[in-house]
Amino acid sequence: MNRYATFALPAFLLAAFPVYAATVTSSCESLASLELPSATITMAKTVPAGGFTLTGRGGASAPVADLPPFCRVAATLKPTSDSDIKIEVWLPLADWNGKFLATGNGGWGGSLAYGDMVQDLRRGYATASTDTGHSGGSASFALGHPEKLIDYAYRSEHEMTLKAKALIEKFYGNSPRYSYFDSCSSGGKQGVTEAQRYPNDYDGIVAGAPANYMMHLQAERIWIAQAVHKNPESYIPAEKYPVIHNAVLAACDALDGVKDGLIENPRACHFDPAVVACKNGDGPDCLTALQVEAAKKIYAGAKNPRTGEEIFPGLEPGGELLWSRLAGPQPIPLATDTFKYVVFQDPNWDYLTLNFDEDIARADKIDGGVNNAIDPNLKPFFAHQGKLLMYHGWSDQQIPPGGTVNYYGNIVKAVGGPAKAGDSVRLFMVPGMGHCGGGDGPNVFDTVTALEQWVEQGKAPEKMIASHATNGTVDRTRPLCPYPQVAHYKGSGSVDDAANFSCKAP
Repeated sequence: MNRYATFALPAFLLAAFPVYAATVTSSCESLASLELPSATITMAKTVPAGGFTLTGRGGASAPVADLPPFCRVAATLKPTSDSDIKIEVWLPLADWNGKFLATGNGGWGGSLAYGDMVQDLRRGYATASTDTGHSGGSASFALGHPEKLIDYAYRSEHEMTLKAKALIEKFYGNSPRYSYFDSCSSGGKQGVTEAQRYPNDYDGIVAGAPANYMMHLQAERIWIAQAVHKNPESYIPAEKYPVIHNAVLAACDALDGVKDGLIENPRACHFDPAVVACKNGDGPDCLTALQVEAAKKIYAGAKNPRTGEEIFPGLEPGGELLWSRLAGPQPIPLATDTFKYVVFQDPNWDYLTLNFDEDIARADKIDGGVNNAIDPNLKPFFAHQGKLLMYHGWSDQQIPPGGTVNYYGNIVKAVGGPAKAGDSVRLFMVPGMGHCGGGDGPNVFDTVTALEQWVEQGKAPEKMIASHATNGTVDRTRPLCPYPQVAHYKGSGSVDDAANFSCKAP
């Protein structure tokens, strides 16, 4: 997740985040007795510098270095009788920058984002996270629990926000000067959901790769799984991904004026997988006829077989090396869980049976807008000078980026055109970047600084500089441009230096 350019901030960047002259007016431990609506505070304790221990995936625990002292508050929220939302709010004991920065969740949530909170605290923010109302990364919690599904979809983030602000005001004697939200994937959906449903919660929101058209996104993921598994002979083994990818680069790499292994604007790339079709039988360096058809479906995206209407865009040319996430041996559980536990409420449902006409209509009807967050009317959020900064990797292997392009376009129309929209919402597409990070392209950039300068100084981001590193050494930088602009090579100098590119219309 590209929350910050680095963990250790250089001096010039630290200077951009001045310490806010606020005094702690309550002891940390006294917050345990604070009464908040529908909430029970379960912990309020002072954590000394270096005293927080983070448990990794393997179960090993280790203290987090360079973490300043803070007040750690945990609470359980019960806005309904079936709710069980866990949150934590971390409050710097010194050098608070006067701001609140909340983080979101990936997938089906089910845990707190401690890693993001560590980053936020190091930069001087009060921060908060929620488990979205359940534990574990499966959607099985939703079966028979509609209120818990609502908690996951939007209520937990809003309730967390209200409680965090109340704790901040009690602890410091001041409300935060600015409140921000920053997350990616399902967290990106949480961000745009906040802007849609609770426009006054935040002054600025970073929404990376938002999974906001959730039902249709999950249908697209099943579409890809069916494309390679309905007929076993359609399956494309991972060893053939480079064959397709190299053919894409041969066809489209030079379209942006420079051959650098990246496709700056995949929408200009009109690639036909038939160019790598086997002439006879099968082979390691070509695709069979059925594999060609499967690849075409992966690029084309899910469509209604009766009307031809697009359900969700497909994967873009250039991201073939990452196809195994959606086109691998098994469908992605995030998608199958959606239809098992939310739509059909049948844990034994078979993804190969999904019908892309009636079943998609059924999914939208059952969801009723709970999980889908596609309302383009953000005028209430923009009315108080709220800013929305979105980004998405063109090579995203989990959430096809065309969905974000479509949503951004709908916002622009609702606002009244690009000129008006540019004051409030900007989208940055990232060539070669995978899901929320990684990939062959420059994929590390500082969205939070860009958002703060926009909200606090009125300086809209005209570009963001992204970097790519190999073994910890930066080997390429490139400007990220506000969509629909793309980075153009100026014609001289290193193609690995952002200074030799400018943002222009495609």
